[in-house]
Amino acid sequence: MKLKTILVEDEANSREILRNYLNKYCPQVDLVGEAPSIEKGLELISKNDLDLVFLDVEMPFGNAFDLLDKVPERTFETVFVTAYNQYAMDALNSHAAYYLMKPINIDELIKAVEYVLEIRLKEDALEERVLQPKLKAIEGKITLPQQDGFQVLNVKDILYCKADDNYTEIHLVNKKILVSKTLKYFEGALADFAFARIHKSYLVNVNEVVKYRKGKGGSVVVSSGKELLVSAARKKELLSYF
Repeated sequence: MKLKTILVEDEANSREILRNYLNKYCPQVDLVGEAPSIEKGLELISKNDLDLVFLDVEMPFGNAFDLLDKVPERTFETVFVTAYNQYAMDALNSHAAYYLMKPINIDELIKAVEYVLEIRLKEDALEERVLQPKLKAIEGKITLPQQDGFQVLNVKDILYCKADDNYTEIHLVNKKILVSKTLKYFEGALADFAFARIHKSYLVNVNEVVKYRKGKGGSVVVSSGKELLVSAARKKELLSYF
């Protein structure tokens, strides 16, 4: 598989360096265009079905986040390239696959491309198919603390858990239960079962996932039809279950 790729970088010298590195060290990349500005970058994105965009953070008349805000339904992966490390958290929140510092380290560049390639291969294999996880749910029960005592649930009946501040919503097929425990608590309590943390807000029963869809970080559909977002940081871990 070749990763259909563009570079969005305002400095000609930086574009040349990255282009040369990709041509020499990353044969998996098919570089189909380069843009010196956000406007030109958006034009290339609209004209191509891309797998990967290398995106400089600081550019004239805006930055990388302004560009991404204008592509809300993007299906490509993003690698940020910048001389400023203060953007790392913003990059994570924007579902970046990787974050490269200038001057570019060749080994890190290769890692970034290999990471995106692995993700894309798994996404292409899984997208829109009925999924069969490698793991089977372990029979077991979990105790949910409540004001007047506790409730016991079969773990296999839980579709997913959703964070609600210091509470957690436990979603079953026909109802939900609000519990005064954090999602992190349930992540630990369900660690021995087939549950994956796919987002800061979601913990999903892997055996109830029936579809995967590509997107910023992607999303999964559970057996009830509910679609749940997957964060970029959690995507690789989720895909490893299938």
